[in-house]
Amino acid sequence: MSAIRTFSEIDEINSKDDKSKEYTFKGHGDSVDQLCWHPTNPDLLSTASLDKTVRIWDAKSQKGIANIQTKGENINICWSPNGQTIAVGNKEDLVTFIDVRTHKIVSDQQFKFEVNELSWNNDNSFFFLTNGQGCIYILSYPELQIKQILNAHPANCICIEFEQTGKYFATGSVDALVSLWDVETLVCVRTFSRLEWPVRTISFSYDSNMLASASEDHLVDIADVNTGEKIAEVPCESPTFTVAWHPKRHLLAFACDDKDKHMRERDAGTVKLFGLSSDS
Repeated sequence: MSAIRTFSEIDEINSKDDKSKEYTFKGHGDSVDQLCWHPTNPDLLSTASLDKTVRIWDAKSQKGIANIQTKGENINICWSPNGQTIAVGNKEDLVTFIDVRTHKIVSDQQFKFEVNELSWNNDNSFFFLTNGQGCIYILSYPELQIKQILNAHPANCICIEFEQTGKYFATGSVDALVSLWDVETLVCVRTFSRLEWPVRTISFSYDSNMLASASEDHLVDIADVNTGEKIAEVPCESPTFTVAWHPKRHLLAFACDDKDKHMRERDAGTVKLFGLSSDS
């Protein structure tokens, strides 16, 4: 059977052998808008904040190992597949590239359009941007020369993610569609249209067979990547703005805009898990 548990419930289960712990990393002076994990080192993560800094944290030692000052209020961040570079975008559509080894800024690139999410392709040769006009900009890397512009959606293109094999990437848009793209041909091979509100977040499963997407609809849609058919529908009580598959299991983490039952104006701050029975 499928199951949904909050982190607090999982903590109770795991507390018997003391394998589950919660840590708080403090240091940013304003809200943290996005974070991402190192592609191969499970102990390193980076955060982008409105306090105009990027921080790198060591989850094992529970300490911050770098604090990089940037030029603006940061709202999106991604780590290159080879783990050597962090890209961060700010509210003024300036993208900054940081050398992870030296913790120094190596370049800035100012764009004249609304930049939403950022991503490298899997072999680190191209840099992808989604933008406010529904386009996907494909730039050479590290030269950052525009190689192609895909008119992907008729409305604001919000999110982008590459699956593990490098064969496909997916985008989500204000038009409520998720599009699946072939990396080699740059042709849209499939769309997923079960959501009714702007798609805010997408995530591929570790085996690249499933794609989760969510929005202000009170559900998370889980689709078969190869057929487009619905595998599961996870009910939610409020809009969902972030989903992420476990790197080794069919276990989906997602966070909703839940409110505290006792203080309705306060966010509940809960993360929930949905597991498929095949390996959970």
